[in-house]
Amino acid sequence: MSGKQYYRPGNLEQCLDFLAENGRESVLLAGGTDVMVDMRAGEIDKSWIVDISRLPELWGIELQNGKLWIGAAVTLTELLNSKLLQEHGFALHTAALHFAARQIRNVATIGGNVAHCSPSADTLPPLLVHEAEALLAGPCARRRIPVGEVAAGTYRSALEPRELIIGFELRPRSPFLADFQKIGRRRELVIARVNMAGLADMDEDQRMTGVRFALGSCTPVPRRFADVEALLEGSRPGRELFWEAGRLAAENMIRMSGRRPSFVYKEKAVQGLVYRMFSPLLEA
Repeated sequence: MSGKQYYRPGNLEQCLDFLAENGRESVLLAGGTDVMVDMRAGEIDKSWIVDISRLPELWGIELQNGKLWIGAAVTLTELLNSKLLQEHGFALHTAALHFAARQIRNVATIGGNVAHCSPSADTLPPLLVHEAEALLAGPCARRRIPVGEVAAGTYRSALEPRELIIGFELRPRSPFLADFQKIGRRRELVIARVNMAGLADMDEDQRMTGVRFALGSCTPVPRRFADVEALLEGSRPGRELFWEAGRLAAENMIRMSGRRPSFVYKEKAVQGLVYRMFSPLLEA
């Protein structure tokens, strides 16, 4: 941290006052699992390190007015241990289970994972399928945006320099199917090469309803695929249908990102993971 100055505000208002004056020269520190790596690599040229990890306004997981609130400073371990999340946001709970190793989960925060704007962020596909909104605070006002709009591009935030994420509001769901899938180069401490999340219910006619699907790590920013959802919505589960959904997801990936050398395996991997994720519905 040579040449950096450190500031730890006692509450959100102190933080916003400081950012009003120094936002463009500040980098926010919560868990530090990304910030410290980038700093050691010489990729951060800001003068101030602003520690927001102890701001009480950024804590907590609770149901509020029909929405599931998750504070931005909630760690991945806290996500994993949350009974509310297991009941109302199981895809995100599963993503926390597959997030790095225990030591990293103990300090890494959901807000930091989203704000880093990595295309392989494991929390983003589940947040997308739960139609989450990010609640932002700045010196002059607070606002909310769909979580998919936090990133302006790969590792590029759309937030103003004086803003920070204070938390997320998710649409709680306890569907028949809620899942997160991920593959990488090894089993532990892995950065996702492909990750995805899905939700689906079944109606009395054994047709899929409320289908949500999001893909990460394969496009510049993770995103939902509306045409995959439309293909499955109202249909009865079937092997050919799920393979077609996987083919469509892979086709979208290539259209959005261009055909890259890694897509030799990613194209097949996406198809296989889509099938694996939805295949439990075959036994419904």
